[in-house]
Amino acid sequence: MSLEWIIPLLFGWIAGWIINYVSDVLPVTRRFSQPVCPTCDSAYSLTHYLLFRRCPNGHFRSIRVWVVQIVIMALSLYSFIHPPTRIGYWGGLILMIYFGIVFVIDMEHRLILHPTSIFGALLALILGTITRGLIAALLGGLGGLVILLAFYYFGVLFARYRAKRMRAQGIEADDEDALGQGDVILATVLGFLVGWPLIWILIIMSTLLGGLISFILVIGLLITRRYNANALMMFIPYGPYFLISASLIVYFPGILRALLPVN
Repeated sequence: MSLEWIIPLLFGWIAGWIINYVSDVLPVTRRFSQPVCPTCDSAYSLTHYLLFRRCPNGHFRSIRVWVVQIVIMALSLYSFIHPPTRIGYWGGLILMIYFGIVFVIDMEHRLILHPTSIFGALLALILGTITRGLIAALLGGLGGLVILLAFYYFGVLFARYRAKRMRAQGIEADDEDALGQGDVILATVLGFLVGWPLIWILIIMSTLLGGLISFILVIGLLITRRYNANALMMFIPYGPYFLISASLIVYFPGILRALLPVN
């Protein structure tokens, strides 16, 4: 192993720790606070939390903790070897932390929190201005807002239809939305980052990726014989698909250029 790789591996480990910490406390307390065990609510000591030890009652840490640490270390090393255009390794690392926090919280809680959105908007506007220019960044944010608002209101109509179907089947309707307001805000933030017209491509990629995953889930339900009419009524968080698509554009531009004739 090259000695210079120690830097991205070390900072990748620190970045993973930050993602895990914020994802553990922010959805629960809405502030930076002492982390607690999700199983028994017992507080971790700083040493036990930093070293990923079990809680005082002996409950193991979530597998998510280790997945995040490994994935972020690998992405940090890749970004060090192939730094994102114009923003470099350090800008890419900060963006990676933001992406990771939003990804984990949305996957686990179906929430895109306002503090992360505010931070993300400022970060994306700065990085988008550096890479695309201020006008393109602002137009990208506006494009993401308008496009996702149209999808959002279509989702509201579908949610009403879904609730009606559930009541007709004797199932108590819930408050699930096909597309949340947080998704609209996230698309605006990512529009600042990738600019116009790449926000179009990002949204199309996210939609196709979400459709592919949904198709795979339906096939899995069919194979396991757990598929029923209610399967079509399930909603999936779309934030992670937006983030994956944005990551492909920022960190793996070669893949995008191979698929589409864009700059």
